[in-house]
Amino acid sequence: MAEFRSNDVEEYFNGKTILVTGATGFLAKIFVEKILRVQPNIKRLYLLVRASNPHVAIQRLHTEVFGKELFKIQRDKWGDNFSSFLSEKVVAVAADVSLHNFGIKDQTLVENMLEDIEIIVHSAATTRFDERYDVAMNTNTMGAYNTLNFAKMCPRIQVFLHVSTAYVCGERKGLIPEEPFQMGQTRKGSSKLDINLEKKLIEQKLSELHAQNANEETITSIMKELGATRANLHGLQDTYALTKVMGEMIVTNMKGNIPLIIIRPTTILGTHSDPFPGWIEGVRTIDFVFVEYFKGAMISFVGDPNITVDGIPADMVTNSMIIALMLHSKNHTSNNLMIYHIGTSLRNPIKLSDVQDIMHLYITKNPWLTNYGKSKAFFKKFTFLPNYTEDHEFPQEKRSRLKRIINIYRPYFTDPERIFDDKNTEKLRMAIKGVDNVNREFNLDPKSIDWKDYLMNVHFP
Repeated sequence: MAEFRSNDVEEYFNGKTILVTGATGFLAKIFVEKILRVQPNIKRLYLLVRASNPHVAIQRLHTEVFGKELFKIQRDKWGDNFSSFLSEKVVAVAADVSLHNFGIKDQTLVENMLEDIEIIVHSAATTRFDERYDVAMNTNTMGAYNTLNFAKMCPRIQVFLHVSTAYVCGERKGLIPEEPFQMGQTRKGSSKLDINLEKKLIEQKLSELHAQNANEETITSIMKELGATRANLHGLQDTYALTKVMGEMIVTNMKGNIPLIIIRPTTILGTHSDPFPGWIEGVRTIDFVFVEYFKGAMISFVGDPNITVDGIPADMVTNSMIIALMLHSKNHTSNNLMIYHIGTSLRNPIKLSDVQDIMHLYITKNPWLTNYGKSKAFFKKFTFLPNYTEDHEFPQEKRSRLKRIINIYRPYFTDPERIFDDKNTEKLRMAIKGVDNVNREFNLDPKSIDWKDYLMNVHFP
């Protein structure tokens, strides 16, 4: 690996043109903010936004991305010039990744993009574990296919970064390696995962439902059920994981000569320190449990307290993406495919039982419950129970929704323990270790997380 210098990141991104899909997504926003902050002299950022026209795309970017607290450092830095800076560097693209050429109607824009783009970061995804199978297939699988095909038409393309998930591992247990999928490979040896067959099954089911004049609610329910059934058949926990597996298969096996990086983060948490600690949007994955407990609405949930849970702050994921992009181009080797697990289970593990303890410590020091009219006597310690069911503590009218949530989370909180190997990611850490301020500015070391401090003072508040 070539020697790393303190200004390599700034030099690499200077004058670059980058396409980012899914630009309003949680991770993409943090990536865009970091790029614009560390190298404002990029040439251009094409940000793909699901929108009906360019005006709506611009509105969405300003409302859902640049108007967020995440960009307060940038707004303070640029002051009244922030809008003009963005208009010079950023192009909002009304697009749909499920369509050829993203469905862009302006052919001049398409030609300019194809001519200019050097780096593609494909982060567009639906991350709902129980999404409709047709919706997840269009975004997570066909979105990868269409973005890769677009990359193949870019004469200046240097690297394609595909954001996946560590949970493509499915039902595997033990140490999970950073290995690619072969086309058709399944997590169950008895079946083959045929993407075209899966698409046909979706089309057939939708045709049947439309022939029956099924209403939208019925169609949604049945398409969600179809996705869950097909995922389980192939040894995967949910529709999200299944469609992300197929997306990986496509980019890995159809990339041609394009250098490819696949990032596989585990559960993504709020920022650790950059641009400031604790930035997060919405209630994400395990946060559902935290919020319900802190409100006094729940004191137990499905989970094995003895398993290691794997979560990683979002800024460590984006820092890994940036360093991987730069090093991948810097090291011109024959290996033009690299997969990176971004997680903590190997190098800084935390048990679900530890999370229980920290949750209880937090609630006793920060009694949210008084805001919900609960007595302080309610401060019972939260418990994770492997055999938890919806009738443990909820009235009948709430059990249907809770049963769905339990089924979604059960594979993540009770399955045999998985530890995600990160040999490749460790090489990124070693490359920047001791290099002036780079190691601090692009912190991607899970050992730097003090779990008690992070959860108590950064993530929970």
